Amino acid sequence: AKDFGANIPFIRAVELADDFAGTDAVILHALKWLIKDGEKIDYICCIYATAPFVKAEDIIKGYNLLREKNAESCFSVTTYPFSIFRSLKINSQNRLEMFWPEYRETRSQDLLAAYHDAGQFYWADAKNYLKEKQFYSKDAVPVILPRYQVQDIDTLEDWETAEKMYSVLQMDKIK
Repeated sequence: AKDFGANIPFIRAVELADDFAGTDAVILHALKWLIKDGEKIDYICCIYATAPFVKAEDIIKGYNLLREKNAESCFSVTTYPFSIFRSLKINSQNRLEMFWPEYRETRSQDLLAAYHDAGQFYWADAKNYLKEKQFYSKDAVPVILPRYQVQDIDTLEDWETAEKMYSVLQMDKIK
């Protein structure tokens, strides 16, 4: 990046520069470095490069929600395509078991919606982040995204799925 003119204010510590470094440790390192360098930081934002469908307006919405709701953090979430209350596990005898058998007869539309981290962006109050060292908190607010806008890329299959989703989204723009 430096060869192409990028401004590089600091270099990560060696232990934070591999494929196994956790996001929180990397952000804490950068935040502490910036503060030590004299920067006044009120809010921080982490945007994952492995989130190809992240939209600027959603990032801005997250920032605004964080401030308006006076929350500790805000991040993108989406619903599961199926109710988690109908989820199954394979037991030690290689047989299926329900995690929540009490919901076996409940209509899926009557079950509570469950959300998961969309892995796109995270906002936090900088002071709180320094204290808690993570984005998750009981005082987090969501930016709820449609499932078609969420695709994490960790595997080749994820990449192929993202390509297909991108093609469909581009076709929608043509209409």
